[in-house]
Amino acid sequence: MRHHAHASGAMRMTEGPIAKQMFAFAMPMMLGMLFQQLYNTADSLIVGNFLGSEALAAVSSSSSLIHLMIGLTNGVSMGAGVVIARYFGAKDTVNTRRAIHSLLAFGMTAGIIMTILGVCFSPLVLRMMGTPETVLPLSVSYFRTYFFGSIAFVMYNACMGILQAVGDSRHPLQYLIISSVINVVLDLFFVGVLGYGVASAAFATAISQFVSMALCFVRLTKSDPEFRVSIREIRFDPPMLKEILQNGIPAGLTNSIISIANVVVQSNINAFGAAAMAGCGAHQRVEGFCFLPVQCFNMAISTFVSQNLGADKPDRVRKGVRIGVAGTSIIAGCIALIVYIASPTLIRLFDRTPEVISSGVMFQRTVMPFFFLAAYTHGMSAVMRGAGRATVPMVVMLVCWCVIRVTYITIAVRFVPALTTVAWAYPLTWSLSSIVFTVYYLTGRWMKKPA
Repeated sequence: MRHHAHASGAMRMTEGPIAKQMFAFAMPMMLGMLFQQLYNTADSLIVGNFLGSEALAAVSSSSSLIHLMIGLTNGVSMGAGVVIARYFGAKDTVNTRRAIHSLLAFGMTAGIIMTILGVCFSPLVLRMMGTPETVLPLSVSYFRTYFFGSIAFVMYNACMGILQAVGDSRHPLQYLIISSVINVVLDLFFVGVLGYGVASAAFATAISQFVSMALCFVRLTKSDPEFRVSIREIRFDPPMLKEILQNGIPAGLTNSIISIANVVVQSNINAFGAAAMAGCGAHQRVEGFCFLPVQCFNMAISTFVSQNLGADKPDRVRKGVRIGVAGTSIIAGCIALIVYIASPTLIRLFDRTPEVISSGVMFQRTVMPFFFLAAYTHGMSAVMRGAGRATVPMVVMLVCWCVIRVTYITIAVRFVPALTTVAWAYPLTWSLSSIVFTVYYLTGRWMKKPA
């Protein structure tokens, strides 16, 4: 085992048992993301229970917008991870280090820009989304406070992207657990004990994110020489930055495209009133947990594909794709079944109002039987990203999950003005994207080296 494991926790996936490596990589990440979801949910639970439904609606309406902003920079980190993993798989230390330092320079710049945009434009954007006036002041204060911590979110994701690219998913887990505990304790202290408002929940999240960013960064400065970060070397390397952005911008746009579509969906949900907003917000939180294993397997698939293409092992890549995509779809199906059965109990955790519960349960029971298709689509996207074909998932998601989803909702809600109509947008577009990806995968064009 020694030949593809590092003392630092890094792992080369270019030899050894495939399924075991994917699980070994995905499991710590899943635990880490579970903690991340827990502290996002802690915001909602603490806000909902201490500050009431209006405050919960404020947090829920801000979340799709926050995902939009963070999704873009996350995607660039993922794209950079593909580049780093390929050079790491090929044992090309010089380019591995160039890619790492370029990504960190990008992260610092993007974090500063996001802070300025988030603070300046949040009232305007929340108004454009049709956030009800009763909720608007709370949403704006939550959103602005959250974005003061932008640089921490962006830099943490960049550092985590580097560690994952070299196969280390153990250290990010440790740092997430620490920051999650800090977040929940501060949430309870600010909101529960001191009685501060919604903004203090966002402030608690920002503080905890700065902690995990600092831990991650310090770890990288003490790693193996092959991928050790040196503060003096952090700068833009134009050819390498171009390569990172070619992979990263499509991945980031894919995230943002999905978020833009969800902002439109959220605007349609908002039209059904505060109970529908809170019910669907609760469903989205639960679905966030369901997506954890899917996301973790996707990162394992992506890292596996890029490391093995770097090491020029196409047969191993194909085998890994079959194991990874089947694994993520089956796990998602099992989780969806549990959620379908437990739906009323899960929604009741967030809000006990009967209208909120019925909205949430209806939404959940409409989408969950098709959840395995969402996992399959994301799995295929991860394969394409790992193979350096990041524009393929971008185009598929843009057409299926954005254009068709938004068009369907805009037209269908006019004819059948019910919340169920909105909910059906998800199964329909998941089915469509699954078909498109399968057809493209079978052509085999994704395996050819990108120009």
